[in-house]
Amino acid sequence: MNNIISQANNIITKFIINARIANMIKNKLSEMMGIRRMNMAETARIAGLSHVAVFKIYHNKTKTIELETINKLCYALDCRIQDIFEYIPDKD
Repeated sequence: MNNIISQANNIITKFIINARIANMIKNKLSEMMGIRRMNMAETARIAGLSHVAVFKIYHNKTKTIELETINKLCYALDCRIQDIFEYIPDKD
């Protein structure tokens, strides 16, 4: 029983940490794609990424994004990193 409680606590702690990190980085990919009037398929094609990869980033379904992927998105959208992602300092 203690093992189950310990595992549950570990899962909750990881969730809280991941949620906190996700709240510190604002994903503005959908905004940038809207400004450029590009859909996911077109963005993926120009960036040389899979539709699934763009979909996951667009919908905040990723925990990490490789620098190469960010570079490809910036190329496809003709923008800077800060146009796609914004750092929001923790208020604590």
